[in-house]
Amino acid sequence: MGPDLDSLLACFPDEPSMDVELISSVPEPYSSLLAHNHHMTVALECHHGSPVEVTVLKSGVDGDVYHRRIELLLRGTRTVVLFGLVRIHLSLVPDEARREILEECKPLGRVLIERNVMRRVEHTALLRFPARPVDLERFALAGPQMLYGRLAYLYCNDQPAIELLEVVRP
Repeated sequence: MGPDLDSLLACFPDEPSMDVELISSVPEPYSSLLAHNHHMTVALECHHGSPVEVTVLKSGVDGDVYHRRIELLLRGTRTVVLFGLVRIHLSLVPDEARREILEECKPLGRVLIERNVMRRVEHTALLRFPARPVDLERFALAGPQMLYGRLAYLYCNDQPAIELLEVVRP
């Protein structure tokens, strides 16, 4: 059991729904980007041979829960390599990391690694879905195609502190 896609999407009412199919495996290069239990920041930087930067498109706080819609871009470019929805239970994240996350300047994985937060990544589902108009624009795609993503938990100190939807660039 993993993060619920509908409840993640509900944090962003303006985000179009997704007609996803749960799949057991994905073709390369998506498999090396999605079917692992590592930080996506690290996987993307290794795959692209370049650091990534975060752009927070929208965020909000509801009590102890912080959510944000993000894009990761190759540093110094406008190339979006990941789209994500993130929900963080702030009380489960150490103070210094929480402060840095709320500053919205660094990718989440980099914050947790640099702050040496005890963490574990657990991908819980692989997804395939047809690109929506917003995805075509987001990834600067010329035409219809299938996109691949994953749902995952990040555990901080053995608590499921962070829920993620991560969709990688085709």
